[in-house]
Amino acid sequence: MPFEPGEPSRLDGRLEALGPQLGLTLSSQDRTHLLAYMAMIQRWTKVYNLTAVRDTDEMFTHHLLDCLAVIAPLRQRCREAGEGALRVLDVGSGAGLPGVILAMLNPAWQVTCVDAVAKKAAFIRQAAAELALPNLHGVHGRVEAAGTFKTPEFDLITSRAFASIHDFTALTGHLLAPQGRWAAMKAKLSAEERAAVPADVEMFHVEQLEVPDLHENRCLVWLRPRLPADQSVRQPRQ
Repeated sequence: MPFEPGEPSRLDGRLEALGPQLGLTLSSQDRTHLLAYMAMIQRWTKVYNLTAVRDTDEMFTHHLLDCLAVIAPLRQRCREAGEGALRVLDVGSGAGLPGVILAMLNPAWQVTCVDAVAKKAAFIRQAAAELALPNLHGVHGRVEAAGTFKTPEFDLITSRAFASIHDFTALTGHLLAPQGRWAAMKAKLSAEERAAVPADVEMFHVEQLEVPDLHENRCLVWLRPRLPADQSVRQPRQ
């Protein structure tokens, strides 16, 4: 691992201590895999520039903890909807954030990470191999292009700093399964972006996130296709 001496033990201790604040119980194996993944990002970034974040502690908070903060909310919302084995698409995944972490901590979910940069998609596939994640898939291509996906239908479509909500939903709407939902990770939701949500998309929840040791705004924006007025009274999902 490209960590300095003593760093794996220190970071493992932080993960163990911070897990409850994130609503998570992280096993020793979970923590080992998370740090191995972070080490992979550091190693590949030296050659392929996966991320602009290079400092170990900054990567730990801004990438690892930031993505871990959405795990409990995603699980809770899926439980409320009566869903178990989800088909998840992470759009513009880059170094696999949050897709790799979603796959790692939710083995029943089939997670596909898509990126238009071939080397980033290759990194996802290498992460799936090195971390033994058979439920993680890396795809190189443009999300809006026909033929990018063999099975173009997903229950949950996520993004992290990918695009505006308008563009995110417009580019991926054809990939959403019936009654599927979008979950967009945002620093904050501006009035302009909220006003630009397409008329056929409903923003039904904005969930504020607390990321330990990260003193910045974070939220998870939940969206779904808007039902015609005569069907809205029969909508069972929240």
